[in-house]
Amino acid sequence: MLRNFRLGLMESALDALHRAAMPRRSAPAPHLATGLRGERAAYFWLRRHGYIVVARGWRSARAPGDLDLIAWQDQTLCFIEVKTRTSRAVASAEAAVDRDKRRALRRLARHYLRQLPRRDAPTRFDILSIYCEAGKSPAFEHFPNAFDWAESGR
Repeated sequence: MLRNFRLGLMESALDALHRAAMPRRSAPAPHLATGLRGERAAYFWLRRHGYIVVARGWRSARAPGDLDLIAWQDQTLCFIEVKTRTSRAVASAEAAVDRDKRRALRRLARHYLRQLPRRDAPTRFDILSIYCEAGKSPAFEHFPNAFDWAESGR
């Protein structure tokens, strides 16, 4: 209870700092701002659910793209792709993680694992969809183990 209260305060403080800093620099495109807001909300959602987040926006010099969030849930290392939408009208957020995106995420995860001293930890790929609809609190849909290391022949 106290931990969630502290996380809520920290989240509010970071949001206030972010809003205060935004006018001083050019604002990102609306879709990028939505994505950043979603990744920040995902970080706190994961913390509230007991995850230990070890990296945000991790990039490799050898592969394009980034891993949105990397976190431990118990003994499992989770590579978490965050998809944020302002509406559910067109398609689900998780539908945006197509075959090419999964391939890129796997490649980045392999690069991340190579830098770890212990490479035998169980791993999984999660998708966390966030819907930030106007006038509503963000809604979260978590898909643990959304895809595997190998692409199925579907």
